[in-house]
Amino acid sequence: VTDKFTESMYVLANEPSVALYRLQEHVRRSLPELAQHKSDMQTWEEQSQGAIYTVEYACSAIKNMTDSSVYFKSIDGLLKHAIALKDQLNAAQG
Repeated sequence: VTDKFTESMYVLANEPSVALYRLQEHVRRSLPELAQHKSDMQTWEEQSQGAIYTVEYACSAIKNMTDSSVYFKSIDGLLKHAIALKDQLNAAQG
């Protein structure tokens, strides 16, 4: 009984240290890969932030272009009016 009790106490006493050793072993093996994944994610985040900025800038430019359609219509009307006046002048001189 004493031998079995001593053996049980030895196993119980060493069980946490074995578990901690296994955890340490797992962390040591998986940590470099996790660090690489973190680095990759940071790089992808920077690239996506740059792409988002580019898209937002392009959307802003397109919005400004659509807002300026009023000015283009006004310019078109003024050019047509100027051409008509030029034609009248040419007709009066001819």
